[in-house]
Amino acid sequence: MPKHKTYCNWSSGKDAALALHYTLKENKYDVTELVTSVNSHFQRVTMHGLPINLLKAQTEAIGIKGTTIELPENPSMDQYNQIMKRTTTRLQNEGYTHSLFGDIFLEDLKQYRETELEKVGLTGVFPLWKKDTKTVINTFLDLGFKAVVICASAKYFDEDFVGKTLTKDLIAGLPSDVDPCGENGEFHTFCYDGPIFKSPVKFTIGEKTYREYDAPNAEGEKTGFWFCDLTS
Repeated sequence: MPKHKTYCNWSSGKDAALALHYTLKENKYDVTELVTSVNSHFQRVTMHGLPINLLKAQTEAIGIKGTTIELPENPSMDQYNQIMKRTTTRLQNEGYTHSLFGDIFLEDLKQYRETELEKVGLTGVFPLWKKDTKTVINTFLDLGFKAVVICASAKYFDEDFVGKTLTKDLIAGLPSDVDPCGENGEFHTFCYDGPIFKSPVKFTIGEKTYREYDAPNAEGEKTGFWFCDLTS
């Protein structure tokens, strides 16, 4: 039976890496493209802040073609939807039938993704969906994946948290109101080694910076994040 031609919505972090690992082990899907949204102004992965050169090194180390979706610095929802639809239409025209995500429990986000995919005839794949997030992160580490924290909400963390390697001790020490996988956006990671990699991605911890953004659904309010730059 032929496999479903599938692309992965690749964030460069732990959840996408574990979702890809599970999917590659199945005999149903042929994952041949890793698609990543990037901020076209800064040339970095959206939200994670990973430089494009390390994203490229990461996809090369995995051995699956990587492509990017160029987004403006502060796109409106209409702009975002238009850009994403151009990409999903292109992928559907190239024979892709399934779209892989690392989402775990955000119902509204999953519903949004499935609605947008349905418009172009694609089907979402969510291998981590509704799994216990503590189990997810422990499985990730037990499988031999390695990741470093590169973005964290200033609501929960200070600059010392970014740049740290993800370990079970680090997860055990998270504040009680932080999800173990950071599923609510509390932190983001760069996955640099594990069973899906042909070789580890080499990098160096660089400068740490603080940035503020307009808070979603809260006019006039700001939300702050710490970022750790990585250099190759």
